[in-house]
Amino acid sequence: MTNSAIAQGFLPLCRADMEECGWDRPDFVYVTGDAYVDHPSFGTSIISRVLEDAGFRVAILSQPDYKSADAFKEYPRPRLGFLVSAGNIDSMVAHYTLSRKKRSYDYYSPGGVMGKRPDRAVIVYCNRIREAFGDIPIIIGGLEASLRRHAHYDYWDNKVRRSILVDSRADILTYGMGEKILVRIAELLDRGVPVKKIRDVRGSAYLCKRGERVHYDVAGEFDYNDLKNSKELYAKAFGVQYKNTDPVSGKAIIEYYDDKMLVANPPMPPLERDELDRVYALPFTRKVHPSYDVLGGVPGIDEVKFSITHTRGCFGACNFCAIAYHQGRTVRSRSIDSVVREAKLITEMPDFKGYIHDVGGPTANFRYPSCEKQLTNGVCSSRKCLAPTPCKNLEVDHSEYINLLEKLEALPRVKKVFIRSGIRFDYVMYDKNEAFFKRLVRHHVSGQLKVAPEHCSANVLSCMGKPNIEVYESFRKRFFELTKSIGLEQYLVPYLMSSHPGSRLEDAVELALYLKSLGMKPEQVQDFYPTPGTASTVMFYTGIDPLTGKKVFVASDYEEKKMQRALLQYTRPENAELVRRALKKCGREDLIGYGKECLVRPAHGNTAERPASKSGSGSARQKNTTRTQSGSKRTGTASKPSNRYKTKRTSVKKNVKRGR
Repeated sequence: MTNSAIAQGFLPLCRADMEECGWDRPDFVYVTGDAYVDHPSFGTSIISRVLEDAGFRVAILSQPDYKSADAFKEYPRPRLGFLVSAGNIDSMVAHYTLSRKKRSYDYYSPGGVMGKRPDRAVIVYCNRIREAFGDIPIIIGGLEASLRRHAHYDYWDNKVRRSILVDSRADILTYGMGEKILVRIAELLDRGVPVKKIRDVRGSAYLCKRGERVHYDVAGEFDYNDLKNSKELYAKAFGVQYKNTDPVSGKAIIEYYDDKMLVANPPMPPLERDELDRVYALPFTRKVHPSYDVLGGVPGIDEVKFSITHTRGCFGACNFCAIAYHQGRTVRSRSIDSVVREAKLITEMPDFKGYIHDVGGPTANFRYPSCEKQLTNGVCSSRKCLAPTPCKNLEVDHSEYINLLEKLEALPRVKKVFIRSGIRFDYVMYDKNEAFFKRLVRHHVSGQLKVAPEHCSANVLSCMGKPNIEVYESFRKRFFELTKSIGLEQYLVPYLMSSHPGSRLEDAVELALYLKSLGMKPEQVQDFYPTPGTASTVMFYTGIDPLTGKKVFVASDYEEKKMQRALLQYTRPENAELVRRALKKCGREDLIGYGKECLVRPAHGNTAERPASKSGSGSARQKNTTRTQSGSKRTGTASKPSNRYKTKRTSVKKNVKRGR
């Protein structure tokens, strides 16, 4: 099996593979918390292929037994060091739900089996490597390391933890998109530069003694002992970090840990178009390693197997999303030719059925920076590009994306090209040319289009960094007008969030009334999940918006969170009592009753007058006619939820992508 894997083009996954390659030892051993999938949607695969292309030998150590150091001795001592990542997502998010209960399924493990990686995987792996090899260079990266590069609030410990670089005892932390960072570090190590002397690489952080010279201008200095004891200072520190995530204007940030000093250098500039094209042209097998076949494969490949990433970065900058802190707010994209070449590879796969599932990225309909000024001045630190209103310098143009989609549709064997990544509906509405909107509705919606209004309350949307609900309303109405004009039956699947910082019960009631006005009965909603690297998480912990310094209400009481969630699903019988309590608490008892405007009936036994009914005393037996979002009539029982507006977000991958 392993021989066939090397023959198929996979990198070594064990010592026997390494020996088959004719190596006496690897240059790097890449330790990852995920199963090995050689696909460009997996960070381990991208970094290992980029290093291979630069002339380095990389061996993969996937999901090693972390209970002892023995598994970390699978290969001889690597020539240059270890690379360590928890995998595609933070290990704590992968393992625990919002209620801190163990998840039952792992998308990045063989067969979806849980328990293949430890909690706080980066820390555990590094400690085991130190046990096995002592003072060997260790470089950590990936999402877990990137979002925890500074002192950070940790929801699972409910406290401010130290930088993961301190706790892991690694030598260098890389953050953001790591291709150029790791090639630079690898070249320095290869030239014999001691790892402790590598201090000037952008996109990296390191520990040194207090007072050592820093290579870049410094934006702020903070002491961990102060940060863990002062919420105000912690919020201020995050604001400084966030405003220095731009590669043009960003500066270094310092944190003190007793006699040590952590220095986070400014970000590495993003890969430009030709560089991105080269990365995606590398010889990925695009497959799960064959050793996992008998275990049921790796579920994480299913969502991306026939999908294409054409862009990186996002200037949408929602406060609950970690993309701005990780990939950055400056957008770069691949050339059309590069994407078409990848699509041709997909069409040649034996199980391709003619459907490209997605042509997207963090935001599918972004391909360029939001304005030319970003190229020379960096992103604005004092305002967002889209919210609450679009910047006057915003450049809106979907023409190249349309051209890309047309080229993909014209390929032999391609029946349909879908867009399933999130689109920015506000960006669509700001485009005076409706060519993309019309093409989207006619060609690229697979029955349901996922969009993210998140809420309707102006106060909550402001805390989220989202546009006002009127923008979504304009999009919604136009979407159904276009759908109707071409004779299709298509629907919007809106993402909704309860208990986001800033959301009071009154705001949840407002959202419930909004849903009622649209005839929407969502089967699933997302409670706000505080994860590292987001401004919303800082609001949750401190009650302060770190980007404005303003105080923010936080629903910290478990009972209130339940009531907010119940209000978004007010039609469910099991939520009735919670909804009644919520309405009474915020003085909206007028919404308890039998009228059309009411959200819930009185409790059983209430003597409130019931409306007369020919079909009986219970209005549940009455037939009614409602209008769906598409404007078509639908007849049915009033109590039966509609399946058309399911907000399916059980996948941890989607939650993480959105910083949840």
